[in-house]
Amino acid sequence: MPITNQQVAGHAFLRQMYGDPYFPDHVVDRGKAILLRLCERIETERPSELESLYALTQAATEEFNLLDSEFVAAGSEIETVAREWICEEFCFVASAYGFTEADAEELTAGRDW
Repeated sequence: MPITNQQVAGHAFLRQMYGDPYFPDHVVDRGKAILLRLCERIETERPSELESLYALTQAATEEFNLLDSEFVAAGSEIETVAREWICEEFCFVASAYGFTEADAEELTAGRDW
């Protein structure tokens, strides 16, 4: 399903991670795919309240939890800087879909990275 939100469609997800050789592109690609699937789910399910949005972001956070082992296997990890970059992307997504009051911590609650 193509993304219809123009702000999201034109966004370079995880740009900083792609620019850092510590993070293998093939694993970052999987992180980008997680974020795009999150956007697709938001566009399909159209949550109208924060709790519904948080349920969707929690599912994406769980996917990132699993992805961390792939970073480790590739000689990398979701460390402090990457954690901040990923959280910024979750905040961008929430804002792009009109949830400007979303709590940054709540968007990625349950993360173990």
